[in-house]
Amino acid sequence: MNALQTILDDRALAVVRAPSISDPVALAEALARGGIRAVELTFTTPGVLELMRAAADAGAVIGAGTVLTDEQARSAIDAGAQFLVTPGLRPTVAEVALARGIPVVMGALSPTEVMNALDLGAAAVKIFPARALGPVHFKDLLGPLPDAKLIPSGGVNASNAAEFLSQGAVAVTAGTDVVSPQSVESGDWAGITARAEAFVISMG
Repeated sequence: MNALQTILDDRALAVVRAPSISDPVALAEALARGGIRAVELTFTTPGVLELMRAAADAGAVIGAGTVLTDEQARSAIDAGAQFLVTPGLRPTVAEVALARGIPVVMGALSPTEVMNALDLGAAAVKIFPARALGPVHFKDLLGPLPDAKLIPSGGVNASNAAEFLSQGAVAVTAGTDVVSPQSVESGDWAGITARAEAFVISMG
């Protein structure tokens, strides 16, 4: 099963933005126990390639986030990343991902950006920041683009995840409400599992 299918099956992925990650393997395991198997570690975390490699070697479904350049894309895939996520349209990142057979989720907000992302070969499109236009934006986008796989990121939490899904999102992104920087740094794995489980339950 590829990483994108895991995300679609779980209807969720977790994005981790933290200054440091004390144990990437334990983090991935804690999220998986809560029902979120795909974990996006971002290039904003120092030493992220080593963290990805450790988690991927342990069997976790790990992706690289905030991928801005083709060099980052290649290094992330070499470190074991099974999917790539960009905050916007990055043609060179898409080229690397497609050449290596790795799904890329490209960031977009407007219909034009979504279409461009799909033209570049995006396996799914991250609508970011999702809080800007809310769940109804997904219904609007899917009117002319019914086959687009849209994933909201930014402002998604247990109180609105179900609404994003009901408006056509194929999955939702769990962020700091589930994986706060403090809990990641301190190793509060039980708390992360509990919040992930609550997030999944809220999806309906």
